[in-house]
Amino acid sequence: MRARKVAVVLFNLGGPDGPEAVEPFLFNLFSDPAIIRVPQPFRWLIARIVSRRRAPIAREIYAQIGGRSPILPLTEDQARALEAALGNETTDVRAFISMRYWKPFAADTARAVKAWAPDEVVLLPLYPQYSSTTTASSLKDWDRAAKAAGLHTRPRTVCCYPVDAGFIEAHVALLRAAISEFPTRDEFRILFSAHGLPKRVIEAGDPYQTQVEATCAAVMAGVGGGPFDWVTTYQSRVGPMEWIGPATDTKIEQAGHEGKSLIVVPIAFVSEHSETLVELDKEYGKLAADHGVPKYVRVAALGTHPGFIGGLARLVNEARAGNGLLCPEEAAGRPCGEENRA
Repeated sequence: MRARKVAVVLFNLGGPDGPEAVEPFLFNLFSDPAIIRVPQPFRWLIARIVSRRRAPIAREIYAQIGGRSPILPLTEDQARALEAALGNETTDVRAFISMRYWKPFAADTARAVKAWAPDEVVLLPLYPQYSSTTTASSLKDWDRAAKAAGLHTRPRTVCCYPVDAGFIEAHVALLRAAISEFPTRDEFRILFSAHGLPKRVIEAGDPYQTQVEATCAAVMAGVGGGPFDWVTTYQSRVGPMEWIGPATDTKIEQAGHEGKSLIVVPIAFVSEHSETLVELDKEYGKLAADHGVPKYVRVAALGTHPGFIGGLARLVNEARAGNGLLCPEEAAGRPCGEENRA
């Protein structure tokens, strides 16, 4: 009997693979109507201006980590780990990668999936917390690409997993290891740092902030052992608009003034990239030192942590057993975007 072929498509934002890719990567980012919510041709013009202005700064950032984003090879590691966790004698699993703003683009990946001719397709965003700016944008992009490629296999989709047991277990394990570096809990504060969003996006009904805060609460419940000093913060603000807060950098400065050491957890990033390796490690590490933070410990992104990969594998199997969209938040009365409903 032939093994059943299951294609799992992993979604992430992507990142430039060299200095020459920085400006087109930024242009693709700011061309997305989920990011710049103005009609054409104004969005194209804004994207062109902003990408040209920001490219020199961004190239300097990527130069600090080898001139390119590490997100694709790290996602490939996650893909291979997930294949190993899911494959068996009756199921042939292949994980494909679809990046939103740089290669491999959805169009190329959709053609590769079609050529493999799977019996099932499962869509798995590597965004644990749902947002219209990430999850919804990637899934819409995939839908267009799949139709253009003639890929007619009806997919199952994992919408989000902000409090999934495996996801939380992995964070708890890494955070406990960081906590063990301190003799007493009075010495430090835990900062959970997530990528920020403009406040207007949240006010329009985006569940991202609620889900991020649910993740943080679940992690701390998993750590247990009594009360800790912790706060959820947001990083990577750009532009003049009002963003959700509190801001990670302001909380770092506050900790310095209070003589508190810090444990910083990248709670919405599942792999290392410029926001962790440069912004959190280098820029915020220097900020902490400049403001007198006694000790600054940054917890690693989840990567291929067995708990995380095991949780993703379970979500894939749950999605395969369902029909259409797997949204764990729906059971809690907080369903994610209607645009993804089958």
